[in-house]
Amino acid sequence: MYYLLKLFPEITIKSRSVRRHMIRCLASNVRNTLRPLDPRVKVQERWDILQVAVPEDLSPGHREEMQARLTRIPGIHEVQAVEEVGFTGLEDIARQVVPLWQQAIAGRRFRVTAKRRGEHDFTSADMERHLGTQLLAAAPTARVDLRHAEVEVPVQVVDARLRLIRQRWPGLGGYPLGMQGQAMALISGGYDSPVAAWRMIRRGIKTHFLFFNLGGPEHERGVREVTHHLWQRYSLSHRVNFISVPFEPVVAEILKTVPDSLMGVVLKRMMVRAASRIAQRARVPALVTGDAIAQVSSQTLTNLALIDEASSLPVLRPLLTEDKQAIIDQARRIDTARFAEAMPEYCGVISRRPNTRARRDQIAEAEAGFDFGVLDAAIEAATLTRSDELAAPPAATDAGPAEPLTLSAKEALDTDEAISVIDIRAPHERDEAPLALPEVPRLEIPFYELQQRAEALPDDRRYLLYCDQGVMSRLQALHLHDRGLTHFGVYRNTASR
Repeated sequence: MYYLLKLFPEITIKSRSVRRHMIRCLASNVRNTLRPLDPRVKVQERWDILQVAVPEDLSPGHREEMQARLTRIPGIHEVQAVEEVGFTGLEDIARQVVPLWQQAIAGRRFRVTAKRRGEHDFTSADMERHLGTQLLAAAPTARVDLRHAEVEVPVQVVDARLRLIRQRWPGLGGYPLGMQGQAMALISGGYDSPVAAWRMIRRGIKTHFLFFNLGGPEHERGVREVTHHLWQRYSLSHRVNFISVPFEPVVAEILKTVPDSLMGVVLKRMMVRAASRIAQRARVPALVTGDAIAQVSSQTLTNLALIDEASSLPVLRPLLTEDKQAIIDQARRIDTARFAEAMPEYCGVISRRPNTRARRDQIAEAEAGFDFGVLDAAIEAATLTRSDELAAPPAATDAGPAEPLTLSAKEALDTDEAISVIDIRAPHERDEAPLALPEVPRLEIPFYELQQRAEALPDDRRYLLYCDQGVMSRLQALHLHDRGLTHFGVYRNTASR
């Protein structure tokens, strides 16, 4: 048995030279994807199809994995598992084909599509009529419908051999990876950005990944996982890069210098400004984001235009007009939703009263006080990981993150250990909802200053971090643990839950 790979229909309407180039590229991608499983795989290029021969002694597990990989290679419309047998005439063809399709067409509309190559004493139309008659006799509840068939019964004869299609699976479609150049996708680990990256991959674009780290090592671990999943599942034929930029200092600078209503837009501008510089260094000509019109305040048409002005490269938005539920549904189909559902929501820069129609002069004034040396330093501190190395955890995290100690107010009072609580909320959040904790020493250090000030705190006590939802405090505590500051934990304010 071997596999026939039908081309994505849009490939078949290209000019002769373009089509030939795409078929050659697709064949190379299939080899790169399958040969790590078994180097004996052979791929033959045909004008309208690819034929993949695999060793007969392939283990069932490897065969199933190969079949699964074939259905996820961009450029393939359908995967067919084919067995070739001999035949003596139309009756013999019907004897072998009818049992394969009898149950599939029962109670449904069907049509027979015959293809024939070679010298025979019958035509393709003869085959279709004869097989249609025999199938109707075997499945009386079925009926022939040439225009609106629910089931298509393909039959192929090449010289003295009959191709029996044992199984069929839908392919990914799209164009062969690498045919349409490269792009760099900004990925955060939520629902939107992985779906946007997947859509670019499906259209044949070799897609690298750029992550702006706002939540420390645990945030990066989650995003590395979804990135590795996308690469291994949908673009295994090409190695790409995962670049991580430490953006917490940039967030801190925005919170200190930018007016509240413009923080979200300025943060996005800083991201695309950094992304365009990083992509240009790597000779990648375009950026990709998961923005959708009006999904959040920074994604109005006015604000998106201002964000684009910060980039020297085009910003592509494949989800621009999609509804949120449609994006979530597609994330489930490509199996990235589970990563988004487990990803903690990072809310470091959320304006209380965001400006949905910011003006260019307002942005210029807001960024005038920003220290761009902080952005330069973040870009220079970026780290690069090859896609085939993403499965390995970053250095010093082989054992996984140690969960920080979490205590309630009562537990903090009952312990013999000296305890202080650090309120890491932004100043306006503290003013709006002061933390009532009279019996435990309390410090006020906003989260965007904590990483710089933590080492200077006396180490004669345990510090419990507090924020409204407990997400930011846990992320910050994990970040400090990774730096060896294990005397930081999390304060759980049960009275506010």
